[in-house]
Amino acid sequence: MSPPAGPDPARPPGVLALAVQLRLLGVRPRHRLLVHAALGGTGLRAEALRDALIGVLGPHGTIVVPAFTAENSLTSSAHLARVAGLTDAEKALFRSRMPAFDPARTPSQGVGVFAETVRTTPGAVRSAHPQTSFAALGADAARLCAGHRRESHLGEESPLGKLCWEGGQVLMINVGFSACTAFHLAEYRIPKPPLRMYDCVVKVNLPGGGQGEEWTVYEDVALDDGDFAEIGKTFPAARMRGGRVGGAPATLFSIPDAVDHALDWMTENRR
Repeated sequence: MSPPAGPDPARPPGVLALAVQLRLLGVRPRHRLLVHAALGGTGLRAEALRDALIGVLGPHGTIVVPAFTAENSLTSSAHLARVAGLTDAEKALFRSRMPAFDPARTPSQGVGVFAETVRTTPGAVRSAHPQTSFAALGADAARLCAGHRRESHLGEESPLGKLCWEGGQVLMINVGFSACTAFHLAEYRIPKPPLRMYDCVVKVNLPGGGQGEEWTVYEDVALDDGDFAEIGKTFPAARMRGGRVGGAPATLFSIPDAVDHALDWMTENRR
């Protein structure tokens, strides 16, 4: 007689176990949840985590993830690193071949496999910002992603701003506060935040039909996450719930609490 088969991580019990852990952490139905997850080395499957979150949040809840893109921008640190050392002619050639941002097709970059899994799930919606778009899945996905202004990367007129005003939460799995996007909203709320220019290429609809490409230049807050880890160290533990999801460390907290704390810290410590 052959021994009984062990648990299959691709089967529903894996999803159910994750759902129980998410509930123990504090995730509840109807929540609007901004998720940052780094699944490498954890053994967690992106699809299983997504399905567990869908099950816990229920039909009236919403998952939101960053779907950022930096490779279509002349002003991003990612682009500047790639063209460092090139001649002017080589930079011009590189620029002519840069892919334009298309919300429906451009993959997210640097935000992990879980975010990309959510973005490509049937029914997911993506905001139209060419640099800091968000993808969402669930009841409020379309509303949260609508009207994302270019001059508001991570400000009030972005999905992050809406999540804050509506009492959304952040779920971080296997990541630290250096990746806490919510802190960026505080940068828009400090008095006279520093500004900078951004330059990127986007897909546009042509008058006669079809699509073309267009370079767009706009001004927005000069975003800086260099001190986010330090801000996170002073975030009161009483405002967070910690635990483990699939064996990985996880933290759940309110977006308004995070933004308020970051604003206080930046007001005192940034010059």
